[in-house]
Amino acid sequence: MDSIQALLSALDVFARAPDKASLENANSWLQDFQHSREAWSTCNVLLLSLDAPPAAKLFAAQTFRSKVTYDLHQVDPANLLPLRDTLITALERYHTGPRTVITQLCLAISGLALQLPQWDNAVQAMIETFGTNPATVPVLLQFLTVLPEELASNTRIPVTDDEYRDRSAKLLTANANQVLDLLSIYIQASGVTTTVQNQVFVCLRTWLIAGEVDTSIFAKSPLFGFVFEALTSEDLFDSAVDVLCELIHETQEIDDNMPVIELIVPRVIALKPHLGEQKEDPERIRGLARIFAEAGETYRLLILRHKETFFPIVEAIGQCSAYPDLDIVPITFPFWMRLAQTIGKKPSVEPLFIEAYKALMGVIIQHLHFPPDTAGLTGQEADNFRAFRHVMGDTLKDCCLVLGADTCLMSAYSLINMALSRAAQSISWQEIEAPLFAMRSMGAEVDLADENAVPKIMDFIPSLPNHPRIRYAALLIISRYTEWINRHPDYISFQLQYISAGFEDPDTEVSAAAGQALKYLCQDCKQHLIDFLPTLHTFLTTTGSKLVQEDRRQVYEAIAYVISAMPMEKAAESLRTFSFDILSQIHAVTGKTTPITKQELKEIGYGLENLEVMLHVIGPFGDQLPAPCQNSCREIWSIFDGFISKYAFDYDIAERTTRVLRHGVTLFGQSTLQVAPSVLSRMVTSFEATGFSAFLWIAGKIVGRFGHESDSTLRSAFQSLFERSTNKIVGLLQSKAPRDVPDVLEDYVQLLLQVLEMVPDIFFQSTAFPLAFRASMAALTLIHSDLVFAALDLFRNILTHDSLVPSSTQSPKSALYAAAIKAVMEKEGFELVGHLLSGLVGDFPEDSTAVVVSIFRSAAVLFSSRLLTWLPPVLQQLSTSGVPNEVKQQFLVDVTNAVNTGQYDKVKYGILVLHRASRKARDRRRVAPLEQ
Repeated sequence: MDSIQALLSALDVFARAPDKASLENANSWLQDFQHSREAWSTCNVLLLSLDAPPAAKLFAAQTFRSKVTYDLHQVDPANLLPLRDTLITALERYHTGPRTVITQLCLAISGLALQLPQWDNAVQAMIETFGTNPATVPVLLQFLTVLPEELASNTRIPVTDDEYRDRSAKLLTANANQVLDLLSIYIQASGVTTTVQNQVFVCLRTWLIAGEVDTSIFAKSPLFGFVFEALTSEDLFDSAVDVLCELIHETQEIDDNMPVIELIVPRVIALKPHLGEQKEDPERIRGLARIFAEAGETYRLLILRHKETFFPIVEAIGQCSAYPDLDIVPITFPFWMRLAQTIGKKPSVEPLFIEAYKALMGVIIQHLHFPPDTAGLTGQEADNFRAFRHVMGDTLKDCCLVLGADTCLMSAYSLINMALSRAAQSISWQEIEAPLFAMRSMGAEVDLADENAVPKIMDFIPSLPNHPRIRYAALLIISRYTEWINRHPDYISFQLQYISAGFEDPDTEVSAAAGQALKYLCQDCKQHLIDFLPTLHTFLTTTGSKLVQEDRRQVYEAIAYVISAMPMEKAAESLRTFSFDILSQIHAVTGKTTPITKQELKEIGYGLENLEVMLHVIGPFGDQLPAPCQNSCREIWSIFDGFISKYAFDYDIAERTTRVLRHGVTLFGQSTLQVAPSVLSRMVTSFEATGFSAFLWIAGKIVGRFGHESDSTLRSAFQSLFERSTNKIVGLLQSKAPRDVPDVLEDYVQLLLQVLEMVPDIFFQSTAFPLAFRASMAALTLIHSDLVFAALDLFRNILTHDSLVPSSTQSPKSALYAAAIKAVMEKEGFELVGHLLSGLVGDFPEDSTAVVVSIFRSAAVLFSSRLLTWLPPVLQQLSTSGVPNEVKQQFLVDVTNAVNTGQYDKVKYGILVLHRASRKARDRRRVAPLEQ
């Protein structure tokens, strides 16, 4: 009685909807209760209680379903059949509802039937119990509906593949014909309601989806004709469409199902007139479109072989594609795609299909038109329409596959010419823009050697009306056709003029399109644009400052593509020219004696972004630097050194500067060595002052690149970096929680990985090593996959270090390294093991288990006795909601046996069992008790 009252109190919390903490506590209590053994009896009492509140009855039914799925092992085998009887009795009691309780009980019985081989006549027993009384038939239909769904989808039920196949065959396959006969009786029973008929259809659909219905038997049953008749019923239409689509899908093996197909197709074609009769009812058209599209996709080979019989299906789908409701149109797209792919494999195309795809192309271009009043669209509606235009663009590519790109482009070209032939005041921009968009969409299908359609398109672009939407579309056509332009460089000059004019357009989308066009033109035509580089430099110096940063960045990227195509010496000289425009601004700002404005600093940030994109595109010149770069490294670093010392406290500046430095290290290669100690000193000083992770990130890259160098000054810089950054991290973690500085921790751990790999003597022999070890454990407490992986890699690399395995090839310092590792593990091992197990059963990424196994195995080998003393208290700290006590106890036994017998590889199996149990518990808890 106490447990019932506690349960009712927890459920009452949800009815009152109090604060979040109370809801979470109640939810957690209910989940723990569902795991308990007493839940079986408590929920049985609640289900059979007349005065239990509705929420309690629903929770009891949900709990039965949950426990049948997860906890059937808690029930004594002798009580399994009585449990079945209990559930059936409850279902009889609730035959009038609520429906939610009926559904949960049916799911529970379905799950039990799968796991209870001794219940060999489950379906027949349910039919006998509920199938003869009209009042309980809806309950039977609900059970028969969820049975195949539960067997197919509830993969959490613990049965083997062989057990599943055996029980599924006995529960479904062996009963399919009887169920079909039963549904035939119910669908036409005297006095049957449309509610029950809908239930019959829903049930029939689930058995079709499960693949348990023999279509030839179905076609001979009364259900077959009734499905088509139901399409005229307002109440049955939707469920009849669902059944018919699944039936057609089930006949996809056309050679095996031709007799059934011969019955289906005439009836489907007979629905074609309904498209005109029902055109004012979008929902009816949607259902009919689904039927025709399913028939078209499934029977496309028959459509091609026997067009005289099957082509009306294509015509019907064409009508659906032309329907003005754009929510319905895409239902037809998969058909057109698959049919085009099939036609594309044939040597010739029948005229009927050519005309069908020509009509489709016209329809799609018409759908591409923006509404006359675009101001009437909400922001979301406009975004949705733009996204859908790209989907329609894919269907235009299907048209190209059948008709040829040249034909399709000329059709779109003709539409524009027709519009332009009229008086200017009678032309809407939509008439021009939609075919332009179509041309852009079809660009991927264009032959790069085309000399017919594309030249005509390129020639008329400059003469198009000067409307921002038209100019935007035309610029994006240039972007799409740059590979063709590369083969036809005579067009480059006027394209550059058109693009340049686009930058001056006040419409921001037009200028953005101009930036994109310039980028792709320079990327694909870079060899032809080398002579235009002075013009581009002039454009930058005169117009660049007027552009918004996104457009300006694209111009720099475009220029970088051209530079990348130049001979090395000239490329280096050009890079120097463009870079020093930016570097001179940085130098000037650094030297200012008066404070600079936020806008000035933002402009410097933009310059750094532009420099970064140039360096990224151009890349390194190789081991031997060209002459213009040979003496630049120290000069450039002096500019950055002064700049960082003054502006390191600005987060965006720190991020952008270090990204540029990263490319600088790549560009200058070994020449960077002359400034590397100074760079590391500035980075660690800046990190100490700001706590910004970017300074650790670039420092780690430098250690990774030059860690093998023996220069004493550089090695001293490495040691200073390691110790000073560790001290700063320790200080940060004393004032901030790890969750507040995940980026700093990640770059710090990545730095440690580099130091450990490249300079292990500094790593292990420094007084900072124990501090770094402890600080890195903080990373294991966060839900941050990249950081957790990095920290686990670090601990694995430490605990599997070569120095811990004595051999004749070890360095003289190996004993010192091993001593340092053992000393830190003696002190921190208990906490490390705690973090590892807590993360393993908690929030560690799924793919991290192998690393945890590796760390644990090393700990078992090196610290056997200590590990066995650490484990009991660590396991006790793990929440039982995360992993049951019996699983924790078994894990302790497994690890103890592995250690005591020296079979350390068996630690792996203990870890895997613990991990699987925790994941099972987590999956179960992901579903709130009241949402199952």
